[in-house]
Amino acid sequence: MHGLSFSPYMDGQTHGTEISEQQIRSRLDIITPYTNWIRTFSCIEGNQHTPRIAHENGLKTMVGVGLTDDHERNEIEFENAIEIARSGHADILAVGNEVLLRGDMSAEELLGYMQRAKQAVPDVPIGYVDAYFLFEEYPLITDSCDVILINCYPFWEHCPAEYALFFTKEMYRRSLKVADGKKVIISETGWPNRGSPYGDALPSTENALNYFIHCYQWADEEDVDIIYFSSFDESWKVDDEGDVGAYWGLWDKDGKLKYS
Repeated sequence: MHGLSFSPYMDGQTHGTEISEQQIRSRLDIITPYTNWIRTFSCIEGNQHTPRIAHENGLKTMVGVGLTDDHERNEIEFENAIEIARSGHADILAVGNEVLLRGDMSAEELLGYMQRAKQAVPDVPIGYVDAYFLFEEYPLITDSCDVILINCYPFWEHCPAEYALFFTKEMYRRSLKVADGKKVIISETGWPNRGSPYGDALPSTENALNYFIHCYQWADEEDVDIIYFSSFDESWKVDDEGDVGAYWGLWDKDGKLKYS
């Protein structure tokens, strides 16, 4: 695979848990044979060690700066991310993830972080991650990105599984139109194998496996870079996404491949 979204949390852990380097190594060892890139989501609470360990494993890194509406926490995230990039362990720096979609900050605030990152590490490509349609709605953000990082979830748009790949292709093509020649990377896409239906979108093992296979057939045919979501099932996500949130991984919460 081109890439995998990676969080090192194990069952019972969540944001606020301090993650050890040993745990990061253990989880990365499971996925390293199957991917070229990983995407991280945070640079605090031990997560700041992941990019260095990933490079030691021969992986490239999209390093996520986990911005929220907590300004004090944001500064720690940001400074740690800049240190990671200056140390040579960020192949792409993703400044913020869906903060516009969630309403955590204004576009002006986000632009400020992106401009600071460009000044601090001018040799590292800077991007921002959000739902595909927001790059149409916020052209200043799009223009400020060196690379366009889009999240494409037909599941969360109530799409029936049989039409999911067609929907993802359309999301990608819409993003190409506003990218102005810049590279577009699908920074998240996936399908859950268990949980409650979301409109016409039905979680199941068959639907999840078919979506994965069809995505990567398309990626190979048209040279599309996809960072799949996600490596492991994460039970903590049920708080935000309901029961379906715990079942997006290619591996289960214990690190066992679900589709062998």
